[in-house]
Amino acid sequence: MKNIALVAHDNKKKDLIEWCDFNKGTLSHYTLYATGGTGKKIIEKTSLEIKLLKEGAHGGDMEIGAMIANKKLDYLIFFWDPLESLPHDVDVKALLRMAVLYNVPTACNRATADLIISSPMFNT
Repeated sequence: MKNIALVAHDNKKKDLIEWCDFNKGTLSHYTLYATGGTGKKIIEKTSLEIKLLKEGAHGGDMEIGAMIANKKLDYLIFFWDPLESLPHDVDVKALLRMAVLYNVPTACNRATADLIISSPMFNT
């Protein structure tokens, strides 16, 4: 079974929750991980089964990075806000760097997430 991580900055949580709700039928067939605050909100809205990690600012981003480095993550859906500077920006950049380094398909916005989930390669 494929593993998908779901992450969103505060200003993008609503977008990710709506995307997850729209795609819950497909997402329910995968093992889902999410940083604490994002995951709790997705669960509340969608009832999807999600394995919760730490809050992003408290190490959740780094937990996902470790999953990538250990080849335990297949997709990263990370709706981040390019206009908001956060105290843990270094962790965010490290996470995105790991995703690129290990060739993990990564969506940073809804358009890209839609392309990934609708790709014929999504289930391979």
